[in-house]
Amino acid sequence: MEYIINGFVRAIELLLAQDPETYSAIGATLWVSTLSMALSLLIGIPLGFLLGHFDFPGKRPLRTTVDTLLAFPTVVIGLLVYAFISRRGPLGDLGLLFTLPGMALGQTILALPIVIALTATAVESLDQRLSATLRSLGASRRQAALTTLWEARYAVMAAAVTAYGRVVSEVGISMMVGGNIKWHTRTITTAIALETGKGEFSLGIALGLVLMILAFLVNLGLGRLKRRLN
Repeated sequence: MEYIINGFVRAIELLLAQDPETYSAIGATLWVSTLSMALSLLIGIPLGFLLGHFDFPGKRPLRTTVDTLLAFPTVVIGLLVYAFISRRGPLGDLGLLFTLPGMALGQTILALPIVIALTATAVESLDQRLSATLRSLGASRRQAALTTLWEARYAVMAAAVTAYGRVVSEVGISMMVGGNIKWHTRTITTAIALETGKGEFSLGIALGLVLMILAFLVNLGLGRLKRRLN
């Protein structure tokens, strides 16, 4: 038990002293997760709205596919992305392997089904009379669509938080696509796995505390945003 307490004490010391190795992993994590979430929200919210709002041929099997991808293993995503962006892959000329943008690409693929599925569910859960009421009041299709999405804003924000939690805590994609390169592509989760395996328990705890703080800040920000939107 003593080594656990010492680990927490050392973790706080590392954070307060702004240990370069620790903050390098934090910076890489923030960079990759922010980029991947921006891409997944930019693509996923419109696609989720279309999937939930409109009826079209093939909607049910498409929805089933999206729901299935929610459980897509991160190591499989990492393997596929690695195959595509490696030197022998079709995207090898882009030089994305063992880079932060390459990791962000993999994490975007991980987050995208979450954003699409939960956004579609949020839109489907709205009162079915909403669209007809808006059209009867003279709203254009664009205005009706934007109003519908606005009514589902809280559930969409919850989808974003859920996706962020999956992205910021994943290990497989970061390890396979990023290579866990010190000072370059090493993230919080890959650093925790590596340092704990080496017996550097205090650094693992320090980075674990940062993950918990990030989760708290994201939820705190969501709560404040909800109050402003009310």
